[in-house]
Amino acid sequence: MAAGRAPTPTMRDVAAHAAVSPMTVSRTLRGDPRVSPEMRARVLASVEALRYRRNDLARGLRTGRSSGLLGLVVTNLSNPFYSELALGVESLASAGGMRVVIGNTGGDLDRERQLVDDMASRRVDGIIVVPAGNDHAHLDPAVLHGLPVVLATRPPSGLDVDCVVVDDFGGSRRATAALVAQGHRRIGFLGLGRSLWTGAERLRGHCAALEEAGLAVEDALLRSVPPDAGAAEAVALELLGSADPPTALFAANNRNTVGAYRAIAESGSAAALAGFDDVPLADLFAAPISVVTYDTGEVGRRAAELLLDRIADEAPPTHPRLVTIATTLKDYRPLRPS
Repeated sequence: MAAGRAPTPTMRDVAAHAAVSPMTVSRTLRGDPRVSPEMRARVLASVEALRYRRNDLARGLRTGRSSGLLGLVVTNLSNPFYSELALGVESLASAGGMRVVIGNTGGDLDRERQLVDDMASRRVDGIIVVPAGNDHAHLDPAVLHGLPVVLATRPPSGLDVDCVVVDDFGGSRRATAALVAQGHRRIGFLGLGRSLWTGAERLRGHCAALEEAGLAVEDALLRSVPPDAGAAEAVALELLGSADPPTALFAANNRNTVGAYRAIAESGSAAALAGFDDVPLADLFAAPISVVTYDTGEVGRRAAELLLDRIADEAPPTHPRLVTIATTLKDYRPLRPS
C-alpha cells in the first residue's frame, strides 16, 4: 500500500520546531519589526525545514473552523477614513495569506448585529468592528463562540477585547490650543454625537484647552452635528450669523470641516478654521486651515495585528490590549500661483 501524504505543516508546527510561540511565528511572517533578527532567522529556518507555505497561515490556526477570512465592519465606507482603514487591515491580512470580508452598517446598530452574526456564521477567523453605538453585548467573543474580536476607533463597553483608538482627546486639545494661541477667544465647536466615545473625547479635549487658557466654555458655541457636510454647513452658518459670532471654528471630523469651510466662504467670514481628520485636497483651499492628522492606515494595520495575534494564540487573553494612535497638527496654507 502506498504511503499516505504527509500532513501539511501548520504555524503551530513551525512554532514547536523553532521553540517559539505561534504569535512570534505570525509576527515574523508579517515582517513585524519587534521580532529580533536572531528570532526571525530561527523562525525562517524552521519554515524552510518544514516547507511551511506562507499562505497556509490562516488554514492551520484553529483546527476545524479556519476559513482564511477576516471580517471588517465599518460605519461609512463612503468616508475616506474607513476606506484607508480597510486598506490597512487588508495589507496585514494579505501578508498572512488571508482575505478580508467588509460590511458597512451606515451607523445602524441593528445592521451591525446582523453583519457580525452573518460573518460569524460564515466562519470567519476573527472580526474587526468599528462600533455604531455603545451597546457592544453582541461583540462579546463568548457570545460568538470564542471568535476573536477587535474594536477600532472606540473602546469596548462591558467586554474585555483588544481595541485600537486615536488620541481624540489630545488631538482636539492641541488644535483648540493652537486657535487660542492665535488670539481667538470665541471658538465655535462643530461636534459629533456626545453619546459616542469619539465625540465625547473630542469635545472633552476642546473644553480642556479652553479651560487651560482661562476661557469660559460657552454652551451656545458647542454644537452637535449630524454626520453630513450639509448639516455642518447649516450649523456653521448659524453660528457665524449670530449677534456675537465666533472668530474661529473647530470641526470634530472631516465632514464637519468641509461644511464649516463652505459656510465661511459663503458668508464671507474671516473666521479661522481647524478640523479633526485630514481632508483630501485641503492644500487647494483658498483659506488656511489646520487639521489634526494621523496615519489612518495604521489604525487598520494595528487592529489587524492584534486580531491575527489572537487568532494565532489559542490561550485565552490574560487582559485586553489598548493601542492609541498618535496625532499631529498640520497647517495647510493656500497655494500661490508660480
